[in-house]
Amino acid sequence: MFHPSLFKGSNVVVTGAGRGIGLEVARQFLDCGARVFLHGGRAPVDEMPEFLDAAMTEGRAFVAYADFLVPGGVDALVGEIRSRFDGVDVLVNNAGTMVGRFPAGELTDAQYETVVQLNQTAVVQATRALLPLLRKGTHAAIVNTVSISALTGGSPGSAIYSASKAFVSTYSKALARELAPESIRVNCVSPGTITTEFHERYSSPEKLEGTRKTIPLQRLGTAEDCAPAYLFLASNALSGYITGQVLEVNGGQLIV
Repeated sequence: MFHPSLFKGSNVVVTGAGRGIGLEVARQFLDCGARVFLHGGRAPVDEMPEFLDAAMTEGRAFVAYADFLVPGGVDALVGEIRSRFDGVDVLVNNAGTMVGRFPAGELTDAQYETVVQLNQTAVVQATRALLPLLRKGTHAAIVNTVSISALTGGSPGSAIYSASKAFVSTYSKALARELAPESIRVNCVSPGTITTEFHERYSSPEKLEGTRKTIPLQRLGTAEDCAPAYLFLASNALSGYITGQVLEVNGGQLIV
């Protein structure tokens, strides 16, 4: 557990924070004293988590919804962020999903464009739009979510998703070099097989059990396993000399 004042006074933005890893990342930033703007996804949920209700009441959490597939969706979210924050200290680009499993020979243009927009283009759009606020931040950091599949290529039907995550990884390294003179650090967290709604939708129980057996730690990961990596890479005190890196969180799946 990090110190409860590690991010006190910091303004943090987390996209894709409606559930899973993004929601847990937001929770842990709030636990460490940050003010957090959560992109809750495309549409409001029926019930907010108790911790988020409390933080919103205290004026430390703000939630907005935006569909990144709609033209202007990212800009609409950024407008909401600007209305709350004069500067941004941490941007976590976490929004994205596989959309579906599409065999290479059957992939349609519409499916391709959807996967690329959600996982690749939206990251570029959000980063570009929020750079003016990051330049006003203190020891600003960007942490992007990629995937173990960016290295392995993923499993059948996930080629474009995996490639889009590899794009974000390379983009992050290039951005880290470009923004280093401004002292803005850029890194990635690369989750392995994590038990969130993502795999409930796109992986069968049999596939997950088969994967579990290949993991040296002999278990699938959780959102709670992943979130501390984001806080570590966002903290100037903990990782101020780290930029352009990808932190793999996978229980040892990539040990060679």
